[in-house]
Amino acid sequence: MSDATRLSVFKTYKLYVGGKFPRSESGRVYEVTDSKGKWLANAPRASRKDARDAVVAARKAFGAWSGATAYNRGQILYRIAEMLEGRREQYVREVAEAERLSKSKASAQVDAAIDRWVWYAGWTDKIAQVVGGGNPVAGPFFNLSSPEPTGVVAVLAPQESSFLGLVSVVAPVIATGNTAVVVASEKHPLPALSLGEVLATSDLPGGVVNVLSGRTAEIAAPLAAHMDVNAIDLAGADEDLAKELEIAAADNLKRVLRPQPVDDWTATPGLDRMTAFLETKTVWHPTGSLGGSGSSY
Repeated sequence: MSDATRLSVFKTYKLYVGGKFPRSESGRVYEVTDSKGKWLANAPRASRKDARDAVVAARKAFGAWSGATAYNRGQILYRIAEMLEGRREQYVREVAEAERLSKSKASAQVDAAIDRWVWYAGWTDKIAQVVGGGNPVAGPFFNLSSPEPTGVVAVLAPQESSFLGLVSVVAPVIATGNTAVVVASEKHPLPALSLGEVLATSDLPGGVVNVLSGRTAEIAAPLAAHMDVNAIDLAGADEDLAKELEIAAADNLKRVLRPQPVDDWTATPGLDRMTAFLETKTVWHPTGSLGGSGSSY
């Protein structure tokens, strides 16, 4: 059969929840177009029920993921980078279409996103050394502080940076042992939905990252009010929506990371997005009696 008579196979985009690819339980979809209004695909429009299902999946995965060694988490994040490298051309095309970028600029965005996974993979077993440590106290005690993950984190992905921005807010959340419910960019959801296909084949346990697409405000409202969500990153919310969600999040004292202006997602991200969703546990332990020649155990 010649190429002239061959029909293209259109991709059916689905949600990524609990390691599986369901359609929205509501059956709804919405049209995704490029900057010129050209139709690209129908994306699932997630409902409140989908959001609740994603939280259940994230909570179920939290125990094993937070209990895994930091070294093992780093291996898995690096594996995600490996898988993305193998599908690089697909993401270059999707990012170029979504953000109306030239192929060279889209390539730079995808390369930076892959490198970002590698960067955070390297931090998984080092962050505790930077933000934890021994504390000097007045008495015969060891006083040790160590970081622990907050729990289930809802992440509103940036609206404009459909892939690099997405990776930049998701990777630090899971690198430190949290699990995530991600609301993809409302206008440019396709790279995020495709990311689920990579996560599913990269050794990342199902439920650690769950990806929803649809109307940001519609999905974010139940997540902000959900009593089993421990924190929320409002990167993809505008000022008015951020205020509403912050008020809803106060009911169970969620940690809230308000939208931060980012001029350049390719810049070195620093540690702020990792430390934003870490708790500090401090343990006291007696050293034993102190003798004249110093401490003894």
